[in-house]
Amino acid sequence: MNVFNAISIGFKEILAHKFRSFLTMLGIILGVASLVAMSALTKGMENGLKEALIAVGGLEKVGVEDQDIPAYQQHLADQAVGETMEDVYALQHSAPLIRYVTPEMGARRIMITHGSKTFSPWQLSGTWPNALDMNQHVIQYGRMFNEIDDAEARSVCVIGTAVRDRLFGSPEEVGREIIPIGEAIYFNDQPFTIIGMFQHYESDQDRKKREELAARDDGKAPAGARHSGWNGKTSGWIYRRKNSTIYIPLNTMWLRFRASAGSNNIPDPHLTTLSLKVADVEHLSQALQQAQNVLFQTHKGIEDFSFDTKEDWADTINSSIKNARLSGGIIAAISLLVGGIGILNIMLASITERIREIGIRKAIGASNVAVFIQILVESVVIAVMGGLTGLVTSYGLVEIMIMGHFTDNTPVITLPAMVLAFIFSMAVGILAGIIPAIKAARLHPIQALRYE
Repeated sequence: MNVFNAISIGFKEILAHKFRSFLTMLGIILGVASLVAMSALTKGMENGLKEALIAVGGLEKVGVEDQDIPAYQQHLADQAVGETMEDVYALQHSAPLIRYVTPEMGARRIMITHGSKTFSPWQLSGTWPNALDMNQHVIQYGRMFNEIDDAEARSVCVIGTAVRDRLFGSPEEVGREIIPIGEAIYFNDQPFTIIGMFQHYESDQDRKKREELAARDDGKAPAGARHSGWNGKTSGWIYRRKNSTIYIPLNTMWLRFRASAGSNNIPDPHLTTLSLKVADVEHLSQALQQAQNVLFQTHKGIEDFSFDTKEDWADTINSSIKNARLSGGIIAAISLLVGGIGILNIMLASITERIREIGIRKAIGASNVAVFIQILVESVVIAVMGGLTGLVTSYGLVEIMIMGHFTDNTPVITLPAMVLAFIFSMAVGILAGIIPAIKAARLHPIQALRYE
């Protein structure tokens, strides 16, 4: 039997019973649409989590943290000094697998003032210029302070957009982008000059919301109107914290704000944060072993430190994505199974209605194989049309989720998910059509012609 004729007959059967055919396809449509939509949601979540991981420095970044001294070393507790600049210099000279080291000293309870506006930041940080690369910061206006600024303990600072908004007003308030380069602000009555400002950090979802808002307002919204980076969900705190960053040179922090915290009029040398960037993430374990050996030397064998890697975060991301894909696949598979049962049911009903027609075909020479192929092709045609309609429906479903902001991350439809969903719909059509096709092929022509 000609396959093209079989397909043509299949389409005629579908058009002859439009509403019934639509109801039959509905299960396949929903199954395919749900599979593609769930895959898009999972891909969006994966992109959002990886985006946040990169925003905090990526897998190459390792933090050295204080930890409680083990019980067997408690008698050495008074000798433990934590992370200091001695550790930094030792790591730079004796750990070749470490690309660079970034020390950071923080100060709390600092009041920042500009004119009549005053606020207390979460933390004021003194650091080295390489903090820019360590923490994946990008200077949008001005410059980062350099080694000379640090060596001379100059009163300069680089701020994030959230700090700018608090002191000078946000773009939404003033209707334009404010660039405060060269402006003076006060940290506890000590004047500092702003020499740089970071770009605004936001998730992909927040960026698209802002662009939609600007487009909806026909360009009337200020060009700089942006979200603070905090969306109250998932990883928004990362962008909020980055936008609230205030960096000053490390020596400036040490001399200006740490002098009163030390003993015998010597500024407190303890680092708030010590970050490492490994040269190659493939050699992370070897790099950490090098760093541990060096720190054991500088800490006189006291185990008062630990390493905070992002491997656990990456493992959590992979595990979450795997579970989401599995659960989404099960839900979609159940929907497709229900659609297959619908096709099976309607094809059995169709054969019952067409027993005399099948009998006539077999009486005039149609073989069992020809009848089997005819019924199977009709089943596959229904599944294919349902699958194609489901793919189109999935686009609409994803657009509704994006426009309604039902998810923290922008769903991303991928070609493999669409191909997989379509193949599944075809497989369901084939499996659902086998039983009706066998039943039709086994009909005896004389008994079929006598059927009333």
